[in-house]
Amino acid sequence: MAAVLDSVRAFFAPSIFTIDSENPSDVVPRENLLDRAMGPNRRKKSSEKIRRGRIPAEGLALVARDRDGHVIGTVRLWNIEAGVNADGTSINALLLGPLAVDPTFEGKGVGSAVMRAAILEAKNRGHGAILLVGDAAYYERFGFFAEKACHLVMPGPFERSRFLALELTEGWLDGAAGMIVPSGRMLAKAPLRKAA
Repeated sequence: MAAVLDSVRAFFAPSIFTIDSENPSDVVPRENLLDRAMGPNRRKKSSEKIRRGRIPAEGLALVARDRDGHVIGTVRLWNIEAGVNADGTSINALLLGPLAVDPTFEGKGVGSAVMRAAILEAKNRGHGAILLVGDAAYYERFGFFAEKACHLVMPGPFERSRFLALELTEGWLDGAAGMIVPSGRMLAKAPLRKAA
């Protein structure tokens, strides 16, 4: 029933934002938004170690824009290996984060819309699971639960109760155990120029 009500509200509500693929001109506004929403220690988190020096998964960097085109929400997903299965084969998955909404737009459905768009796009691109570190009370509505990640660990400190997973393909994380490691494309480094 709640999903039906959400759909009806969305249909009749004036559109205050759109969801779009992130583009190069969004980098500075996105970083400023993340600083405002998450504070100065956001770069010290364990999940940041996995993202550092990497490019988000293909087609899975999304932004929400207000009517004037300003970035008011952001989410990115990253290629990872979610430990190994019982046969010792690495399990490809995605790590979500960070998800952030401009504080002036909180409570207007921006975060939920960006989240649902990211999950749908990941599923459409054939990914089997998404993991994240976040507030269980918020992310459970999207299908994220701690049980599927209970034998996986992050590289560095993390709160076990906040380490959550969503299977996009049923059974994808069955038997998954071990360390989360990055597997995505590396950020290209600019060549060093020699002094003349």
